[in-house]
Amino acid sequence: MHKVVGEVVGEVVGAMSQLVRFAILQMRCCAFAVALLGGIAVSRLLPDSPIARYDLVLVYGLLLTVVARRTGWESGRDTMVIALCHVVGLLFELVKVRMGSWSYPEDAVTKIAGVPLYGGFMYAAVASYVCRAWHLFELRFTGYRATATAVVAGAVYVNFFTHHFLPDLRWPLAAAMVGVTAGVRVGFTVGRRRYRMPLAVSFVLIGFFLWVAENAATYVGAWSYPDQLSGWQPVALTKFGAWALLISVTFVLAERMRSAGSRTGSEPAPAAPPTGPAAAADANGR
Repeated sequence: MHKVVGEVVGEVVGAMSQLVRFAILQMRCCAFAVALLGGIAVSRLLPDSPIARYDLVLVYGLLLTVVARRTGWESGRDTMVIALCHVVGLLFELVKVRMGSWSYPEDAVTKIAGVPLYGGFMYAAVASYVCRAWHLFELRFTGYRATATAVVAGAVYVNFFTHHFLPDLRWPLAAAMVGVTAGVRVGFTVGRRRYRMPLAVSFVLIGFFLWVAENAATYVGAWSYPDQLSGWQPVALTKFGAWALLISVTFVLAERMRSAGSRTGSEPAPAAPPTGPAAAADANGR
């Protein structure tokens, strides 16, 4: 009996230790996003400044990017992915703000068509998370269909523009994404152990936490939805689904650039995953 109890306690302690390790790795992955959101929050507390808050946040975001690169926080390839996602995100912002989906109510010098240039950093922060997770969790993918996933992710991105004047294909595209990622497993390392989960599930989980982050971002005044202009309100739960789809765009961009880097030899070879039965299940993954 004592032996059984000891084994159960040992398993519980081991599971809790792994959970703590997982949480620490996640916090490290989110470092850029947390630093960016923290800077936005602090900017609201500054006394009257001759420089507009949005302009200050842009400078802060640029400095944060330089520091991340110079300290080795991000690799050169990661910085390229982040910069590309910044541009893709800024285009998204320009269209959505023009359509009235949300707004940046404060004035700024670095504001184009109602969108401050720092707006792209929100998407850059998501890209930073994906790139850091790739390194820290030693991500590998089994059965990944690169072309099919890229096509559906591209359609997802376009639909967020066209649904303003064409039928919204969000649900059919969600079904298509589930279809092209069916059977795809993402392997990741926590401590000395290797785990796997369906890629589609990882999109949903990341989408949920991005929705939580969006609530925090709007609360500190990063941007405002129409119903938040007269006072902060929680972000609609439907945005959770939107983020679960949009994360596929960031993922595809990161995967394509990493694959291109591997082919040209500019991307260092990934570290070999730990040995053992769990690792063997990922041996054929990317």
